[in-house]
Amino acid sequence: MERGNIAELRAKIKKSQDKKRYEHTLGVTYTAACLAMCYDIDTERAEIAGLLHDCAKCLSNDKKVSLCKKQSIEINMTEAKNPFLLHAKAGAYLAEHKYGVRDEDILNAVRYHTTGRPGMSMLEKIVFIADYIEPGRNHSARLPELRRLAFQDLDKALVEILRDTLRYLKGTGNEIDPMTQKTYDYYKK
Repeated sequence: MERGNIAELRAKIKKSQDKKRYEHTLGVTYTAACLAMCYDIDTERAEIAGLLHDCAKCLSNDKKVSLCKKQSIEINMTEAKNPFLLHAKAGAYLAEHKYGVRDEDILNAVRYHTTGRPGMSMLEKIVFIADYIEPGRNHSARLPELRRLAFQDLDKALVEILRDTLRYLKGTGNEIDPMTQKTYDYYKK
């Protein structure tokens, strides 16, 4: 994908997502750009990653599984039981092969925006955090605190978001993707 084509990408994403998902995508894009400015990261790359982070979310679970199998994208046990989680991996594939992204950092930001991973780049952290704190979210009582923290200390915000996510998943009896736990263990130090 050529730099400078954000408006074109935005139009393509709008056509591929339902209204609610597109509003979330715009919120993540806006938040990622704001965080990028705060931390002196290329805002255009942050916008592209934000626009693409959920580009596979509206695919059916069967299509996500089929795409991953066809492209030899690893599906772990948690993803096999909860195929909606594959939207990040499938999204990274679509970002590269459908939308023409060649920037590995943007692709990784899409790929790891739900679980994180040890050794994340600044852009990966920004998209992960933006997905959690974007203006349309209201799922955590701690959101105001986490939003402030994100603009003060990205790594602390990352740890707190991972902690909240793990606490929520454990509390609701949902499975935890092993990568989410590994990411938390890596950054909590």
